[in-house]
Amino acid sequence: MGYRNLQECVHDLERHGELIRIDREIDPVLEAGAIQRRVYRAGGPAILFTGIKGCEFPMLANLFGSRSRIRFLFRDTLQAIEKIAKLKQDPLSFLRDPLGSAVLPLHVSHLFPAKIRSAPVLANRTTIAALPQLKSWPDDGGAFITLPQVYSESPATPGWRRSNLGMYRIQLSGGCYRPDQEIGIHYQIHRGIAAHHDEAIRRGIPLKVNIFIGGPPALALAAIMPLPEGMPELAFAGLLGGRRVRLVQPPGALPIPAEADFCIVGEMDPVRTLPEGPFGDHIGYYSLIHDFPVIRVESVFHRHGAIWPFTTVGRPPQEDSEIGAFIHELTAPLISSVIPGVHSVHAVDAAGVHALLLAIGSERYVPYGGKRKPRELLTLANAILGQ
Repeated sequence: MGYRNLQECVHDLERHGELIRIDREIDPVLEAGAIQRRVYRAGGPAILFTGIKGCEFPMLANLFGSRSRIRFLFRDTLQAIEKIAKLKQDPLSFLRDPLGSAVLPLHVSHLFPAKIRSAPVLANRTTIAALPQLKSWPDDGGAFITLPQVYSESPATPGWRRSNLGMYRIQLSGGCYRPDQEIGIHYQIHRGIAAHHDEAIRRGIPLKVNIFIGGPPALALAAIMPLPEGMPELAFAGLLGGRRVRLVQPPGALPIPAEADFCIVGEMDPVRTLPEGPFGDHIGYYSLIHDFPVIRVESVFHRHGAIWPFTTVGRPPQEDSEIGAFIHELTAPLISSVIPGVHSVHAVDAAGVHALLLAIGSERYVPYGGKRKPRELLTLANAILGQ
């Protein structure tokens, strides 16, 4: 079975020689990120920094720093996911290999979260200022969370089935944010949280959000996955992690994964924005200052022995290149079944993981025409963008 929490994952990686501990004091401002990038480029292990300057919480770097390590993390479930994907492509494959497919119902049962009454994540409270203040690049506008899992639900139809878990940039300090009371969120226009925010704005109410940090690695990967609209990321996290995601729901709040390391509880103002950035971003440039929504912080929870995972982005390749390649391995075979006419795709890492996709497709429209023009290819391109 997969890991229940990040602590189990760290111990397992250390036992297999995939993680080292650094006990000397490390500054989260510039130094931690510089070490992480150098270790990644050298093909090194995951790193647990146990002595973070000005902070009681250890920081975990390079967790997803190689494809082999990512496959190791999910070694118990990848075969089942491949079989499920194959069923999508070829439903009759179940009949050709009934014994090999016999375990699929167990894996499918992991899609459904389990509600519980108490949880490790609620053991302690802290403040935004007490969290690791990671600054990756000299001109960053403040400290950022670089592996956040931002959870929201539809105000119109609440519940996990219509929830969204996305990895959106979170600025903890700097700029015009009121210390310990406000943080910034940067989400792009086509992300799932935008639909929830729009519903809240139409109703004139704040949008409740929870920001999870840490927890089982499957949660972070699920937050990045380009899943079809309507499939909750929490469900995929259970499938990828090999166990149902256990959720606890404090009164008046959204659900929280019981095994998360941290959770910031807050709400997005319906209309108020503040300048967010700059931020050292993909392809080696800074995202400049722009107005983005503000989250009013209500509570910050953390479990005993909480670990703060982080990464840094910049000119490819970086750690997120490995994450993108792994996701591409999982999703590329499905595209031809979801979009008939597409034969293969290739995500170009040098463009920053998700900015450029090459595809090969058919041109079958107007077969009776003498001279064929690109018509179906335009349809396929739009379908890929839509997916």
